[in-house]
Formats: sequence, C-alpha cells, structure tokens
Amino acid sequence: MLSSMTGYALSKHIDKTGEVTCEIKSVNHRFMEISTKPNDLNSKLEIYIRNTFQKTVQRGAIDIRFRFNHAPVFTYTVNTKSLQNFKKVLKDLPNINAENISIADIKNFPGIFETSQENQVSDIILKRVFLSAFNEFKENRHEEGKKVQSLFKNKIKKMISSQKKLFKAIPDVNKKRIQVLKLKIKQLEVNLDPEKLNQEAALLILKHDVAEELERIEFHLAALNKELSSKKAKGKKIDFILQELFRETSTLSVKLDKPSLKELALEMKLTVEEMREQAQNIE
Repeated sequence: MLSSMTGYALSKHIDKTGEVTCEIKSVNHRFMEISTKPNDLNSKLEIYIRNTFQKTVQRGAIDIRFRFNHAPVFTYTVNTKSLQNFKKVLKDLPNINAENISIADIKNFPGIFETSQENQVSDIILKRVFLSAFNEFKENRHEEGKKVQSLFKNKIKKMISSQKKLFKAIPDVNKKRIQVLKLKIKQLEVNLDPEKLNQEAALLILKHDVAEELERIEFHLAALNKELSSKKAKGKKIDFILQELFRETSTLSVKLDKPSLKELALEMKLTVEEMREQAQNIE
C-alpha cells in the first residue's frame, strides 16, 4: 500500500483546566526529519514522539506543534539571601527602619522575589492527544497514497495498451521499410546484388528496431505493478523503476519514424514523466 509523504492531522483535549492541541503536518523530504514545538517540551515526551514515528514512518519533513490554552499557574519563591543583603544595606541608611519594610516597598527590587510559570498538563494527556493526532495523520497519508496508487494504475494500463500496439505494429513497419528501400533503389536505377540488398535491409531494420525497448518497457511496467501492490511499497524503488522506463521511452521515441507510432511513443514518455512527478510524493 502506498503512503504519501504529505499529511495533516489535528487533535484536541479539553477538560476543566483548559485545552491542549496537537497539530501534525508533513511535506516531501529525502529522509525523515522531525521538528517539535514548543522547544521546551519534556525530553522524555520528545523521545516518545520520535520513537513512535520511527516505527512506522520512513520519509518526510514532519512538523509537530503543541498548543496550550490553560489558566497560568505561577510558583513564587523568595531569595532569602538577597532579602538579607537588602535589609543589611537598609540598616546602614539613616532614618530608615528595616523592620517595617513591606512587600510593596521591595517588590520592584530585582532578585528578591522569583516567579515561574508551570505547565500543569500531564505527560499522560500529552501522549494521548499526540497519539490521536498521529493515528489520524497516518490515515491521512494512506488516503493520499490511495489516490496516487489509483492514478498510477490507470496510467500503467494506458502504457501497457500503447506498448502492445507498438509491438503489434513492428512487423508491418519493417515490411514497409524494406519496400521503401527497394523502391528507392529502383528509382535510382542502381543494380544491387540481392544479397547486398538484403544486408542493407537488415541493417536498416536493426537501426530502427524497437523490440528490445518494448520488451524492457513491459518488464519495467510489471515490476512497477508489483511494487505498487506490495504492502511495503517504497517511493525510492518506484522512482528508480520510473527512471528506467523514462530512458526506454525516450529511446523508443527517437527510433520510431512513423508519425502515428512516434506520437504514441511520445505519449508514453509524457505519461512516465507525469508518474515521476507523483512519485516524488511517495514515502
């Protein structure tokens, strides 16, 4: 089954404390590249996320983003050493009673009060919302892969039909090529030894013969069909097969000189090029 490298998923968890959202999206990439935000996520959670992806995902640039909408919870601490130093300085100042200093008097002095904001969302909830998004993400990539697979199947059928037409036309094309050669020799009033004429005809046929290319195209199409039907179809292998197909169809279009057959070969070449563009999106 094909899987696309592009995918998207969004999952939310809402409770009385607030809301957590996990968004996953991916685009094409030669390898697997994972980016998680915010950057201060729990390191254990980040490792869990990466391990989850590495088990089932092969390629793609993947962006995972968590968003939190919770009432902030703050923790306050007093730096007692700084406070003692502050009081000591005040004692040395005239007309100031350090014992009567209030919080309002010292709140604006740095280093005495320390405030930190805590994330109250547990790792269990974060994993749960991530897994929900991850499963949706995988399904989305598989659905996109099905579309590409269907497109490939239709184009392969079209190419097989064209390949058979060309293969069927070869004997008639070679026959007409010999007739044209004999006619030209007759028009030029050149006397050639029959054996020499046969040799020239054979060389002409070999020069334009496309049987080998058509056989290789048939082989590559069968290999492509097999890979597409595989449970673990790989984009890199499909791309390699398409490169070989493109090479053969290019040679085919050069060798064929009959306009209708040449046009058929060019259509095959264009079809392969279209599949190569789609293959860039396969995992």
